[in-house]
Amino acid sequence: MVEIQLQSSDGETFAVDTQVIRCSLTIKTMLEDLGIDDGDEVIPLPNVNSAILRKVLQWAAHHKDDLPVPEEDENKEKRTDDISSWDADFLKVDQGTLFELILAANYLDIKGLLDVTCKTVANMIKGKTPEEIRKTFNIKNDFNPAEEEQVRKENEWCEEK
Repeated sequence: MVEIQLQSSDGETFAVDTQVIRCSLTIKTMLEDLGIDDGDEVIPLPNVNSAILRKVLQWAAHHKDDLPVPEEDENKEKRTDDISSWDADFLKVDQGTLFELILAANYLDIKGLLDVTCKTVANMIKGKTPEEIRKTFNIKNDFNPAEEEQVRKENEWCEEK
């Protein structure tokens, strides 16, 4: 077992098995480009705080034996109902944490985590009216009634009838 050191934006250092974190293409590329093969070097992660990095590492440890996520066909419809029960429980967090996990998964290039976090947000939106979505995500409506009506007319085609 080879470990590397990851340092969060707030300075906390984590010793991580390379087999666990290999799901991060960002870290994998850093290790290859810098020729790091042992735990002597500390890899700084300036965009990820310790609380979120701890969650990312927990997710990565659980999924370390998963097969790589296949490249998806752009034309294939995306599903949001295929989240495992472990992932669903893992992602029962406040919105701030969920969005921080999305940002971390994107920065670290962890496709599996990015997919499951985005599907979770998609499920939070699915079937809701614009007003319900605004309330869920605390979004201020900055359209006046005339502008809102114009947008609704322009996008009528995508409304379910």
